[in-house]
Amino acid sequence: MGMQANAHIVWDWNGTLFHDNDAIIGATNAAFAELGLKAITMEEYRTLYCVPVPKFYERLLGRLPTDAEWEVMDDTFHRYYAEHRVVCGLTEGAADLLAGWRTAGRSQSILSMYVHDELVPLVREFGIEPHFIRVDGRTGPSGGSKAEHMVRHLEALADVEPARTVVIGDAADDAVAALHVGARAVLYTGGSHSRASLEVVGVPVVDSLAEAVAEAERLAS
Repeated sequence: MGMQANAHIVWDWNGTLFHDNDAIIGATNAAFAELGLKAITMEEYRTLYCVPVPKFYERLLGRLPTDAEWEVMDDTFHRYYAEHRVVCGLTEGAADLLAGWRTAGRSQSILSMYVHDELVPLVREFGIEPHFIRVDGRTGPSGGSKAEHMVRHLEALADVEPARTVVIGDAADDAVAALHVGARAVLYTGGSHSRASLEVVGVPVVDSLAEAVAEAERLAS
């Protein structure tokens, strides 16, 4: 069966459409420095990172951070990230893939755990906002799972069926959120997680966004 027009992709932003690995690892190490933790490499980050984020810090601290520690680390992370994301760009080929999916008459949206009021202007700056029927960032506290946000996101989309929806992201939590609402998922290895940590989730894992879109087309057909 060929692809139907009502197939939908929900894109993750950080580490998926937006190639911000350098800003992420820099911000993470700036946050670690606040607690006297040693800096980690991108490879170590991709091996250890998990959601909710406090659990990631627990893997390095040996305990969950206190509320006060979390507040300091979270504030440091976002302050550093905001300063350094300006040199980051879209993932290679992303703009053409978005345009192609839209031109084919299919819909797509963004759901990110990045702050909503910062996400929307950033998407607009790259000139890709018209490709999406909705762009949602985080409006509540940071550090949680995407699952409940995915529920609200899909409920706000008219004529989008979860069964014909594919979530494309770079983190295991993207797949968890997809399965939570009855959608499918494809995970991309170019962001926050290593291939090994993504493969345990049990959904397709790919090394490029072009492969992700091709796999989404297959899953939603």
